[in-house]
Amino acid sequence: MSHYFATCPKGMEYLLRDELVALGASDVREALAGAHFSGTLETAYKACLWSRLASRILLPLAEFDAADDDALYRGVQAIDWSEHLAAHATFAVDAGTAMSKLTHSQFIGLRTKDAVVDQFRQRDGSRPGIDTDEPDIRINVRVRRDRATLSLDLAGSPLHRRGWREEQGEAPLKENLASAMLLRARWPEVYAAGGALLDPMCGSGTLLIE
Repeated sequence: MSHYFATCPKGMEYLLRDELVALGASDVREALAGAHFSGTLETAYKACLWSRLASRILLPLAEFDAADDDALYRGVQAIDWSEHLAAHATFAVDAGTAMSKLTHSQFIGLRTKDAVVDQFRQRDGSRPGIDTDEPDIRINVRVRRDRATLSLDLAGSPLHRRGWREEQGEAPLKENLASAMLLRARWPEVYAAGGALLDPMCGSGTLLIE
């Protein structure tokens, strides 16, 4: 059993909690903009495949103090990245920060990238590449109140991207938010009772498709 964190837009946490329970997760706990849960790796991949509400499914690797960039660098280097990433592979870093001395997410991402690359270079002289579009692994780092949480993004890209949308409209509605709206409106119950759905301002049809 491992521990995971599923992210979602704020206000959707309790809906995500119920969905994760239905998908077989255990020890599910709501948190700010997400939910903690436990399960096997199969459980996590099942959430990646079937969750209609989660934005990302994260596998936390470490949590450590990161009051400055050197502490962040040391914390990232403390992980043996060869267990997760091959020297010839590619990776990307998503970073965020709140209420911390490290105030620039782009700098946090760059420092994290340097720590990973330097570890490989120091070990055998080779280094993985950077691919922000389709990396082999995606690293997620969040610094909050000078504490960093470092995770692997198991899906690799935001789960609201279902794959059917060929282009964005002027004011796109995220697919997982559309699913949450339908659940809050009790659409599954209405549908089961033979009801119909009318969306007079459907735009690109996100609500109808979800």
